[in-house]
Formats: sequence, C-alpha cells, structure tokens
Amino acid sequence: MAAPPAVVVTPADPWPRPYVFEDGLRRVAPYHFTYNTNCKMRWRGRELLDIFESEFRDRPVEYYKNAIETGMVVVNGKPASLTHVVKNGDVISHTLHRHEPPVTAAPITVISEDEDMMVICKPSGIPVHPAGRYNYNSVIEILAASRPGWKPLPCNRLDRLTSGVMFIGKHPRAAEELSTQISGRTVRKEYVARVAGKFPDGDVVCAMPILQISPKLGLNRVRASGKPARTVFRRLAYYGPEEGAEEAGAEEGKTEGRPWVGKKGYSIVRCLPITGRTHQIRVHLQFLGHPITNDPIYSNQRVWGASLGAGDADAMQADEDVITRLARMGKSEVADAVAYHDEMVDDYNKRKAEKMSGELCEICSTPLYTDPGAQEMGIYLHSLRYEDKDLKWSYRSELPEWALPPGGVEGPREVGGLDEVVDLGRLRELEEGEEEVGEGERKEEHERKMARRKGKKGDQGGREGGIPVEAVTVPVTVVGEGEATSAPPAAAAAAVVAAVASATAAAPVLL
Repeated sequence: MAAPPAVVVTPADPWPRPYVFEDGLRRVAPYHFTYNTNCKMRWRGRELLDIFESEFRDRPVEYYKNAIETGMVVVNGKPASLTHVVKNGDVISHTLHRHEPPVTAAPITVISEDEDMMVICKPSGIPVHPAGRYNYNSVIEILAASRPGWKPLPCNRLDRLTSGVMFIGKHPRAAEELSTQISGRTVRKEYVARVAGKFPDGDVVCAMPILQISPKLGLNRVRASGKPARTVFRRLAYYGPEEGAEEAGAEEGKTEGRPWVGKKGYSIVRCLPITGRTHQIRVHLQFLGHPITNDPIYSNQRVWGASLGAGDADAMQADEDVITRLARMGKSEVADAVAYHDEMVDDYNKRKAEKMSGELCEICSTPLYTDPGAQEMGIYLHSLRYEDKDLKWSYRSELPEWALPPGGVEGPREVGGLDEVVDLGRLRELEEGEEEVGEGERKEEHERKMARRKGKKGDQGGREGGIPVEAVTVPVTVVGEGEATSAPPAAAAAAVVAAVASATAAAPVLL
C-alpha cells in the first residue's frame, strides 16, 4: 500500500491562490487539499469504508475504496484497511484533488475604507465564507489573497446569490462592535429587487410570520406558527413588456390558477426589512404575488406548484411535499432553477441543479461540471444601503445594472433617502413595535432553555414542526378598506392578491 501523501502532514495551501480568469469567470485551478476530521461519536466502532459510504455520499463508494487502498485516506497519518475499525481519538485524513465551481469575475469594489473597516459591494454568485465546494472562490478568501497576512472579518451576511453592501472588519474589535450594532437593531437596511408584474403604488407593509420548514435546504414559508417578520416595500419603477411580447403560456384560458403567467413587465421595488429573518424579503414578495423574477427557490413553479405560493394559495400542500420537490432537483435532472444557501450541507451542494459535462478529471477521475448558467450566478436582489438609525453613518452602493431602466426607456437611475420608502415617523413606530416583539421572543427562548435544563419539555408553540395547515388562519388587513378578516390560507389567497393589486398611495396595504 502506498505511503500517505506528504500533504496529509501539511494540508495543501497553494500560494499565490491559483485563480484563472476567462470567459467572465473567476476559476480556481484544481488543487490537492486535505480534510482532517476527528472521530465523531457515531463513528466509534465502525469500519472505515462504512463511514465514508454512509456519511459522505457525494462520491461513489468505488472512489472511497480506491482512496483508502492508495493511501489518500489515512487514519492518524498511517495507511488503513477498508475494514479498519475507527476508535475514539482517531483523526481521519482525506486528501483529494479539489475542483471548485467558478464564480463571476466581477471585482469586489470598495465603497469606503479606514483603519478599522472596509465597506464593499459584493458581486452576486460569490459565497461570503468557504462552504461546500467553494473555498478560495469566496469573498473572504478573495480579499485575503489580495492582501497577504490579512484575515478579513465579515460583520454582516449576504446569501451567495445576493449582491450588495457588506462590512469587513480589519481587526476583531471593530468587527465585534459593528456586528453587535447590527444585531442590536440599531441599523437600518435597504434592498432593491426586481419582481414580476406591476407592484402596487404606495408603501406596502407585509407582516406575515415566517417559518423555516427545512434548515438543511434553507427553505422558508409564511406560516402562522412562524416567527414575526415585517418588511416595507415601495415601487421605484415599473417597466412594461416590449411591444408585441407575450408571456409564455399566457394564451386565453391557460392562466387560471397561475397568477404569475400574464403578469406583464416587471417592477423595481425598494425593500426595507424591519426584522431579519432568513430569506425574509424573498418570502414576503412571493406571498404578495410579486416574486423576484429569477429567484430559483421562491419563483419556481416546480417547487411551489401552480400559484407560486402567492398568498400561500397552495398552503394546503404539505411542507414535506415542497421540501421533497426541491431536494429532487439534482444534477441528474434538467432543472429550471437552482437552490442555494450558504449553510447547505456539502451533500446537498453536490446535488444542486448543476449539470455534469460527461467528462472526467485526468488526475482524479472526478466527474466534471459544466460552467454555471446565468440563473446560477445571482438573483435580482441587492443590498443597497446600511445606515445607523441616528444617521451617524450611512453607506450605499450604486443601483445594479438590472435595476436601471432598459435601453431607450426613461426611469430612475438612483435613489434618495429612506423617507422616500416610508414616512420616518411611521418607520420608527414599526421598529419600536418590533423591538417589543424581539424582547418577548428572547424572554420566551430563555424560558424554554430553563425548562429544558429542569428536564421539562419547553413549550414550542408550534415553531418546530408547525401546526396542521387546516388549522392555520392568516390575518389579512387592508388599511382603509374595511376591518381585518381571518380565513384559512387557501381561501384567503385570492383576497390577499386582490388587495395588493388594488392598493394605492392613499391606501397603503398592511398584510
């Protein structure tokens, strides 16, 4: 059996980073990399090959057999057999020829910089942290490679597909101070999105609670049993379709139950999240019937069915069905969208809707992927502005290209202050209400922790598994158009979508 490769002793760390730029993409030349993993409790007493076969399914078992037999997988730095029994304290090392997906070659631009902080505009399609198959093709590693000896410390997070303003601390104290300020709800954020159809006039406030129905897939949904969430929206511009253009499938008689079909043109919408739930803006826009036009998860008919989740019209379908459909969108299928989330496990990252090229690496025989398509490089959601509530500081990026008016059409090319989105007095009222809710949530969480410590079962309030869909009621309030009504989600959907569609500046909508 071959001796373990030297890289096991000193994990590969190629310098300078092997970046290659071509075809508008930043590529990483394949390199050898060693993963060192301590024995987990559930691995104790199990055979080495069995662990790889059951725990690491991103490669076929034949690959792991060969890796163990050739010394690419070792235990405590020494060769091991397929039937080697792993025990507590063992360190399993796996050296592989690593292939990272390419990302956009667009530069990470610096908006502002001083001795404590760097404010950047992150391009879409690049993850913030190394995760899954991404390592050197991440914001942190790209910045570190540009300035050797510096450890960038991100203070806020953006999904891989989202672009916009990010804060990078230059030292731990600065990063901790700003992170505390952001988590302490003393910072306002503004996003801009491109959504389907003509978004209503005036300020629209969506206050529907959001529940994470699959932590593994980062999938969220409007649910009465979810956490409070609130977003303020205002349309910046509307651009109708080109003359003579028809929406696919919009022929007469084919749009019933499919509200996204026939939505002419698109809107650029300013988004002001009062709370900070995962995918909050994307979920609320989906609920309002105006999903982000290229959102691979929340504007995906194959995942959400006929209504695309507008008004949660398909709420009667089980969460498990939605999760299953999303999880099935693997590399073997010709999928029309790709589900990404920074915290997805590596197994799912290998299954996301990338397509195999049919070719194999000459060095390691790993199946190669095709280059990512445009739908895999980003979505029309951009972090536009961060500012202190007391206006001690404010940072804003330029509008992304997709938010600018199309050629030959007049439209806004820049934005003003947040007072253009919502009256600042009203905004403060919304924020104060959220602070009270947040304090209640923290108290509730503390009580649950104390109950668990006492060996009692804490009150989950339906948050973990939700409650039967049939029992859920969704409050729908249209300010200026009567009193609030309450109805099951499926029955309320039409009223919700109709209310949003008929909203005017004089009658803002509260959902």
